[in-house]
Amino acid sequence: MPAIEATTPRLRLRGWRDADRAPFAALNADPTVMEYFPAAISREASDAGIAAWQAQLDERGWSNWAVERRDSGEFIGFVGLSVPRRTLPCSPCVEIGWRLARAHWGHGFASEAARASLAIGFDTIGLAEIVSFTALDNRRSRAVMERIGMTNDPAEDFEHPGVPEGHALRLHCLYRLGRDAWRARQQE
Repeated sequence: MPAIEATTPRLRLRGWRDADRAPFAALNADPTVMEYFPAAISREASDAGIAAWQAQLDERGWSNWAVERRDSGEFIGFVGLSVPRRTLPCSPCVEIGWRLARAHWGHGFASEAARASLAIGFDTIGLAEIVSFTALDNRRSRAVMERIGMTNDPAEDFEHPGVPEGHALRLHCLYRLGRDAWRARQQE
């Protein structure tokens, strides 16, 4: 299947390029960007993520897309859809996620790209539901989840198996959005 790409008024969701490696590694090493992760991500792990996501784009047409600004062509991070590697209480599932360079926070880019990803997930791929999750205290990501129409039931909060036991970030909140609810929001 050819890789799906999308364009929004200000952004392009596209496949990964070699030129994305250095800026992606830089944002993964930024302590502010990685505040709600147990640790920063090494250059090797960052490059491996790009390789895995590009392979998924090539194989099934969707994954985490590189995001660039249309006005400048500047790479700003990723947004996309993925199947979590670990078994979670909501598994099997497809997760929507994002990570943008700090210089691009506060402009609505994460929400804009996430809405495009939801459209791909529901309208192109035909998913019935998309989830998202983050550390309980990550108010910025939770705000994006709420802006794109996802809802949280605190009874579904869970301890993330990829975060060490006893770590302050282990408790995660789970947000969900079903296709019917998403389509109803598009009619508003």
